[in-house]
Amino acid sequence: MPVLSLPSPRTSRPLGGLLGRIGNTPMVRLTQLTTGVVPDAVEVWVKCEWFNPGGSVKARAALAMVLDAERRGLLRPGHTILDASSGNTGIAYALIAAARGYKLRLCLPANANAERKAVLRAYGAEIIETSPMDGSDGAIARARAIMAEDPEDTVYLDQYGNDANWQAHFRTTGPEIWRDTDGRITHFVAALGTSGTFTGTTRFLKAQSPGLRAVSLQPDSPYHALEGWKHMETAVVPRIYDPDLADENVEIPSEEALELTRRLATEEGLLTGPSGGGAVWGALEVARNLESGVVVALLADGGERYLSHAHVFGG
Repeated sequence: MPVLSLPSPRTSRPLGGLLGRIGNTPMVRLTQLTTGVVPDAVEVWVKCEWFNPGGSVKARAALAMVLDAERRGLLRPGHTILDASSGNTGIAYALIAAARGYKLRLCLPANANAERKAVLRAYGAEIIETSPMDGSDGAIARARAIMAEDPEDTVYLDQYGNDANWQAHFRTTGPEIWRDTDGRITHFVAALGTSGTFTGTTRFLKAQSPGLRAVSLQPDSPYHALEGWKHMETAVVPRIYDPDLADENVEIPSEEALELTRRLATEEGLLTGPSGGGAVWGALEVARNLESGVVVALLADGGERYLSHAHVFGG
């Protein structure tokens, strides 16, 4: 039984349609990239989060944070959601806001890709661009400054410090992985951004199997090509980040991650974003040093949002 039990969030307005389809994303075992690279007794699986509405893992946390704010009476129809994002959480907020009757103001680094901005505008979101040199930290600072002005009918959800973020993964992502591996998972591998995915999923999986190894991934430099990832040593550390939770941290080089992003598409048929390539690079690093085991990596989003980036797919 889990050592931590979280009540299910309740809302007076039931979910339906698209929002009810968030979660239960597919798991795929890698076969081509692992041949001759990892021992035969080691399995490497990936959880394909771009199958969520909104196209990324962030749909889970965004929905949980909105429902939590509704349950606590902070968010009501006609209100404005405010937050900072590198793009994926923003898109998730945008579709949820449209479906639940809210406006959205999103602080977004100006160098976020064109596809993300186009999707956000299509949903009716207001984009407040921040300095690309400051990354997500600059977007966070801008959102906090806006909130300090105390705008009426605006709710700052603060994905980097909101416990509903990691709790979403404790309730959904972790149980799905446990179920879909029949409890055989031995290693969980995921990147750190807000850290919500890694934190919530790891807490659930370790509650089921205390011997499970959790491996967090970070870029190997503050200057990197992995959108949404944080180099914790030099970044504003999210409040929900627990530095003691990972059994191991692997630093991911951007060029190798981008190469694996391309190979996932051409060799496995998985069109994922650069963070997915980074996650698989980390998973293979873990897997090649095992004699046996089941390694699960999380692929945060799909590759369609990166097709205009020549450094990713050569387009």
